[in-house]
Amino acid sequence: MSFVRLPGLIDVHVHLREPGATHKEDWDSGTAAALAGGFTLVLAMPNTQPPITDEATFQEALSLAAQKARCDYAQYVGAGPDNAKSLPSLAKWAAGLKMYLDQTYGPLRLDDMRIWMDHVENWPKESPIVAHAEGRTLAAMILMAELFDRPVHIAHVSKAEEILLIRKAKEKGIAVTCEVCPHHLFLSEEDALLIGEGRSEVRPRLNSREDQRCLWENLEVIDCFATDHAPHTLSEKDGPNPPPGFPGLETILPLLLSAVHQGKLSLEDVILRLYTNPKKIFHLPDQPDTWVEVDTDQEWVIQGRELYSRCAWTPFEGRRVKGRVQRVVLRGQTAYEAGRVFAWPGFGQSIREIGLS
Repeated sequence: MSFVRLPGLIDVHVHLREPGATHKEDWDSGTAAALAGGFTLVLAMPNTQPPITDEATFQEALSLAAQKARCDYAQYVGAGPDNAKSLPSLAKWAAGLKMYLDQTYGPLRLDDMRIWMDHVENWPKESPIVAHAEGRTLAAMILMAELFDRPVHIAHVSKAEEILLIRKAKEKGIAVTCEVCPHHLFLSEEDALLIGEGRSEVRPRLNSREDQRCLWENLEVIDCFATDHAPHTLSEKDGPNPPPGFPGLETILPLLLSAVHQGKLSLEDVILRLYTNPKKIFHLPDQPDTWVEVDTDQEWVIQGRELYSRCAWTPFEGRRVKGRVQRVVLRGQTAYEAGRVFAWPGFGQSIREIGLS
């Protein structure tokens, strides 16, 4: 055995499905999964039911989190077609602003670039903007960062053309950062047949081996690793209209540690993208007396039935990995150890100041 102590890891992109879809996940089960995966802080996305688009829905989400979260957290607010002027008042307490420019529906869909400009112009520069932007909309969002002279973070980059465009933007000094998900690093469209047609549905889609190779070749351009933890039940994934998304909180670290053993990454690369850069980009505070103990040599097989996530499945089913979380200490308390979560619902704290009027 080889034990290594890591800082408490940060996932800047999770979907905890509460309110509105707690049969898939809620703040309790999702943050238990986070601790089991080595994460002591998660940032939750706003595309819930109803979506988090105003003060009332935002306060409801924070209230639910305060009652149920086992690890620390922050909640995003969602950009909509008519809330560009009202949302900035929530910026102080939000993880950031999420803008959906592709692959979404309803009150969070932003079809008009005039709406994009309103949000980018009005949202405070000291608070992050995260964009779901693919292909040409990604290029347009980079233009927004340049036009309005403000940082923008691009979620789940998956294609060669996207990471190369971000590289060029960074070389020009444009304030753009990005994240890549484990399923785009460790799976491709060739794996979809093995996973199953419905179970392999995800957005952005699994892409080609060439796209995957290009992500690895441009590792220095990737600022963060993020799970885009998006749980759905197996009955939904195997149904006639399978929703897109994978669980990921409990599998990303062993996948990355296995890549370290293979020489594709260093342990420092993992810490940089799961702790140092997320903390800097998203202006996150220290978590005192917080760390994760990992046995980097433990070999095991990923099995969905062993996960804390309520969905209890994974696209990495049966994959042999090397490296496993042994213990998580959060604010001096043992929150997870040897397969058991000890942090109780409500132990997690909001990492943004709470004090809405």
